[in-house]
Amino acid sequence: MPELVYPPVIAAAKTMFRVLDLRITVEGDQHVPRAGGAVLASNHVSYLDFIFCGLGALKSKRLVRFMAKDSVFRHRVSGPLMRGMRHIPVDRRAGAESYAAAVAALRAGEAVGVFPEATISRSFTVKELKSGATRMAGEAGVPVLPVALWGTQRLWTKGRPRTLTRRHIPITILVGEPMDPAGYPDANAMSADLRTRLHALVDRAQREYPDRPAGPADRWWLPAHLDGTAPTAEEAAALDAADRRTSAR
Repeated sequence: MPELVYPPVIAAAKTMFRVLDLRITVEGDQHVPRAGGAVLASNHVSYLDFIFCGLGALKSKRLVRFMAKDSVFRHRVSGPLMRGMRHIPVDRRAGAESYAAAVAALRAGEAVGVFPEATISRSFTVKELKSGATRMAGEAGVPVLPVALWGTQRLWTKGRPRTLTRRHIPITILVGEPMDPAGYPDANAMSADLRTRLHALVDRAQREYPDRPAGPADRWWLPAHLDGTAPTAEEAAALDAADRRTSAR
């Protein structure tokens, strides 16, 4: 099937990045296989993470099919684009169908993007991971590549206003070495190692990041352990729980 939507969307995004002079650094993209199925498992700090995670696969000329909540596919603007790029809708009330679709895509040789934390981390640290990414990799017999993103939260994240026109923001994308599911006794053990690797990559991206807050009010995008004012992991978990209670009413 010809790719009529994805390449123009990538071209438009890259043009916007140049206009905004986003200082994008990509390292480790040589780890993305040029052919065959693979899971790209990324940390999640921004609503824009799928765009930047996908940049990590461009060197290998791969188009990543991201798993995203089904409401995005129902939106009148984003829906046609998501379907045109052949991303995978996730209905959290019927997850088996989306899981099967992802496994089928992997077996067909696609690169599938997953955010195993499931929701944006308000603390900007790596949360506990769901095991779906490693389970689907094991079932399809494909590698998992940990991907760390940093700086994307400064453009648009949970609980903060969108600042999509900010200029000169550094964005870091680090792709880790592939993890072979055959080397783990089960998906849970692989998920535990994936979290360890993601934590190390995110920590490196944070500590090597070239920007610093402009002042006390600008420390919101740093995690608490780096003297930022983002919620701690415990505070973030409480906020997430409050959101779930509100949405359940």
